[in-house]
Amino acid sequence: MQHQSIHVIRPVQFDSATAQTPGSQRFAAVHPGAGIESPMWGGLFSVEPGARTGIHHHGGQHTIAYVLSGSSYVRWGDRGEFDATLQAGDFLYVPPWLPHREINPSGDVPFQWIVVRSTSEPIVVNLPDDFWDDINLSPTQSALTTNNTK
Repeated sequence: MQHQSIHVIRPVQFDSATAQTPGSQRFAAVHPGAGIESPMWGGLFSVEPGARTGIHHHGGQHTIAYVLSGSSYVRWGDRGEFDATLQAGDFLYVPPWLPHREINPSGDVPFQWIVVRSTSEPIVVNLPDDFWDDINLSPTQSALTTNNTK
């Protein structure tokens, strides 16, 4: 019988050479490049204060995230018509192919998520900046969009 081993991945071993989206930083922890044979991918996702990611989706991957620190505002849908605010301690599920973007409403605190994806290689499909028509923004969304583009 072959013995399997537990892998411990320390922060100094996180790999930033993974699929990225403008406005954020992803750090791979559990991935093939770390010598780990797993059907899943795991890592850390961070957005600096006042920043927002580009609109993107993750192809056929299911994504589960846990908000480790900070707060974040997420928009999603065919036109960005849905939104939610997340706080430290919340979980988030993103279904496959769903266009979305993360926004950090804080002026001084980054947010960090622990992310697990349903395949071993991350899929990130960055969409054009004008993918959504901003006509449908609520006043809160408009303020966040304006404040985060300065």
